[in-house]
Amino acid sequence: MRSSGRNNRDSGRGNYRGADGGSARPKAGGKRDDKQQRAGRPRPEERRYDVGGTGGPGGSSDRKDERGAGPKSGGSRGAAARGGAKGGPRTGAASKAARPGGKGAPQRGRGQAPSRPRELDAKIEERNRARHSKPPVKTPKTFGDQEGERLQKVLARAGMGSRRACEELIDQARVEVNGRIVREQGVRVDPEKDEIKVDGLTVATQSYLFFALNKPAGVVSTMEDPDGRQCLGDYVTNRETRLFHVGRLDTETEGIILLTNHGELAHRLTHPRYGVKKTYLAAIQGPLPRDLGKQLKDGIQLEDGYARADHFRVVENTGKNYLVEVSLHEGRKHIVRRMLAEAGFPVDKLVRTAFGPIALGDQKSGWLRRMTNTEVGMLMREVEL
Repeated sequence: MRSSGRNNRDSGRGNYRGADGGSARPKAGGKRDDKQQRAGRPRPEERRYDVGGTGGPGGSSDRKDERGAGPKSGGSRGAAARGGAKGGPRTGAASKAARPGGKGAPQRGRGQAPSRPRELDAKIEERNRARHSKPPVKTPKTFGDQEGERLQKVLARAGMGSRRACEELIDQARVEVNGRIVREQGVRVDPEKDEIKVDGLTVATQSYLFFALNKPAGVVSTMEDPDGRQCLGDYVTNRETRLFHVGRLDTETEGIILLTNHGELAHRLTHPRYGVKKTYLAAIQGPLPRDLGKQLKDGIQLEDGYARADHFRVVENTGKNYLVEVSLHEGRKHIVRRMLAEAGFPVDKLVRTAFGPIALGDQKSGWLRRMTNTEVGMLMREVEL
């Protein structure tokens, strides 16, 4: 019974298909022949839908309602659903009709709102600008953010590690702010005013830069040279912040020289009051007397006064060639060369191997490196910052 019912339904469906391939379901009680009624209508895949146009084959004006009503005005529901007035591209007469003042555009009449005058648009625009250009309202501190930044965030930004690692530093009582050890999390500080130390070393919390350069021989110790000679500025190009050198090195002297934008630190590192020690390696010709070190420590008379070395030792000796190490806290011009030359041993080559606690190490000639936060803290402690 089921199969017979299905066959009946299939046969019923077959009766609904017209000779031209289109579906022609007869309407109940209809007297007209559906085939004749739809003979002149194209198939669904052959229809053309104009966007809101009036006229043209397949347009809304040519199609009539299936119920026999008159022509539809504007885009039909089917045309809008298939890329009509709500989404399809405007082409031809439709685009002209859509443009204000174009051919085919709807004329003003009853029921249409008049256009807004330009003077009113100008006033509205001026009012909006005045409203948005007002200064921001400062809310009371009760409703705004708290002053300062969290200590672990400041430490992390200064390069002391991740925020979790900085929290562990605080838990270990290794961090102090303005001389007081911090033991709780969430303390807020002002990086511009508060002095922050880790393990007794000051942390550079501001946007300061500290570099160490192994200056080659022949490079002038200036950031710019009017004569076009190679200078320190050639090694720090493409920097957003202006840097300056800490002290000087002779043109033929090699070794470490510091570059920074921290003015107070640079000033103290070069001031005689703080006596920051510099260490040099000098290549001279021997033989050397036993009391050469004593002479340098006691002082050598120069044209601008006595110059004394803090430390002297022979590092290497090959025949008549000697490599000696001299440490002193003075920073006068050509001080090491002048002292050894006055003692009777002109310098063939001179290299500065350390500036205070910052050592040259195995840094290659001409290489620039960024100093670690620990090194910066050691420098600041050296000059009581």
